[in-house]
Amino acid sequence: MSDKTHSQADVAHKLWKAIEHHRTGMLGVSGDSHHFQPMTAFGEPETHRIWFFTSKDSDLAESAGGGAEAMFHFQSREVYACIDGRLSVDHDRARIDKYWNASVAAWYPGGKDDPNLTLLRLDSADAAVWLVDGGLVKYVLEVAKANASKTIPDVGERRDLNFQ
Repeated sequence: MSDKTHSQADVAHKLWKAIEHHRTGMLGVSGDSHHFQPMTAFGEPETHRIWFFTSKDSDLAESAGGGAEAMFHFQSREVYACIDGRLSVDHDRARIDKYWNASVAAWYPGGKDDPNLTLLRLDSADAAVWLVDGGLVKYVLEVAKANASKTIPDVGERRDLNFQ
């Protein structure tokens, strides 16, 4: 990886901005027998929380129950991350109002008062983050250079974040 180093604050900023821009990742409960599921994320960098809309009878809502260790896997073109934390069911009406949009509404015919609607809240504890520098062109060039010189490609940086 790169010898460049980003500050912890810069890595966190890039992570939260990428989540805000791309939103979709895979959410799952650690140690649960269910597969991770694609979910739309609504991140709050100031509290290190990520909110997800789901049905109250979904595998995730049932597994989260009173709280469960969970992971959210996220990727964009420049940021890859695995965020670990505590997942719980939440019925925060202010968050429902704040994050409600046409895409969310499509899943809940009863609107914001749909009896199946609930929220999941991931209180992020830490994250492993990979920052990819230069995009696809740099990646292809670095792979070619590494194969020719028998070295490792320099495509970015891996960092750990602690949100506690």
